[in-house]
Amino acid sequence: MQIDKYKIDEFNNSLLKEHKRRFDFAAEGITGLDCILKKLVDFQIAIPSWALGTGGTRFGRFSGGGEPRTLEEKIEDVGLLHSLNKSGGAISLHIPWDIPQDAKAIKALAAQHGLRFDAVNSNTFQDQPDQKHSYKFGSLQHVDKATRKQAIDHNIDVIKQGVELGSDSITVWLSDGSCFPGQLNFRKAFQRTLESLQEIYAALPNNWKMFVEYKAFEPNFYSMTVGDWGQSLLYASKLGPKAYTLVDLGHHLPNANIEQIVALLLSEGKLGGFHFNDSKYGDDDLTVGSINPYQLFLIFNELVEGMDARGMQHATDLGWMIDASHNVKDPLEDLLQSVEAIKIAYAQALLVDTKALQAAQEASDVARAQEILQQAYRTDVRALVAEARLQAGAALQPLQLYRQLKVRDNLIKERGQKTVATGL
Repeated sequence: MQIDKYKIDEFNNSLLKEHKRRFDFAAEGITGLDCILKKLVDFQIAIPSWALGTGGTRFGRFSGGGEPRTLEEKIEDVGLLHSLNKSGGAISLHIPWDIPQDAKAIKALAAQHGLRFDAVNSNTFQDQPDQKHSYKFGSLQHVDKATRKQAIDHNIDVIKQGVELGSDSITVWLSDGSCFPGQLNFRKAFQRTLESLQEIYAALPNNWKMFVEYKAFEPNFYSMTVGDWGQSLLYASKLGPKAYTLVDLGHHLPNANIEQIVALLLSEGKLGGFHFNDSKYGDDDLTVGSINPYQLFLIFNELVEGMDARGMQHATDLGWMIDASHNVKDPLEDLLQSVEAIKIAYAQALLVDTKALQAAQEASDVARAQEILQQAYRTDVRALVAEARLQAGAALQPLQLYRQLKVRDNLIKERGQKTVATGL
């Protein structure tokens, strides 16, 4: 399904008067407004192909109908989202769930929807039907050399797939670890994993990046071979200048200071990008900003300050991607909400008076520093984000238009009520 531009224009015209009133009020007194709006227009968040279907728990999955059955339909759904908000201009594929049968045709289809291909993702956390060796006891860390070779070859094949599509990075997430004490020799597991990653790293094209993702727990509950940001940083540092740490907001133990982690990785030049989501208890993969929007803002505050200090481009020098699971929501509605939350937190961070904050920090004026941050966080920037969408040719209120056009009903008519997205 595609949304005609005239429908977006008609919808915007019906809201324009009220939007102008809200925008004029929000914009008053903001320094560098045009620059902020330009940054908001340019800032794009990649949509992962696996987030376009209904998620699930260990106990059940309840499809909402109309899910994309093919890679082509997944691209169409991301294109639909992008037409509504002009902020999701990239799709991230998971191989082998999304192997293109005709890479040239798939690349052309994506271009028709104004999309590029973000990081490609390897999968050695599942056994595939035609797989010779099992990953039950690990992949790149496995004690069996043949199993490690199989996992290495898969990652190299993912790189080749990405090259054909125009991607320039690979995300490696390992479920490798152990469930019980004594199951694994930690030192040997680390060394085997490093040697495997080195072979994959050697296959990277010159302009590519490798993102090493970490997770404190799950699916293994005694140890994870890449269990925290320190271990990821250690791997990335040993691999070389094309290797970076990737931060998934849900991949931390409770109450972790993620903003401090981000600041330190950025300072070391080893922050590669993000998987955005939110959580209450663990790796819940909830809608971005639905549980702790203040933490999201604090993370973006560190990003904006740190990237500016290093002369980095906000929109392109890091990888920005959503990684969420929508167990009881329409996945497309959830993704629209997530993108909106990210843009709001980014806009708030752009409003922080950095010079005043640094002066308060240097003077150890704790109360003043807190007030400066919270002043930006408590500013209602929704009209600024909406204005950026309007300037980009998107809908002023994407979720409202999505429902008004009955997009999910139309997708169910096209694809059926019982469709299940591939890869889930």
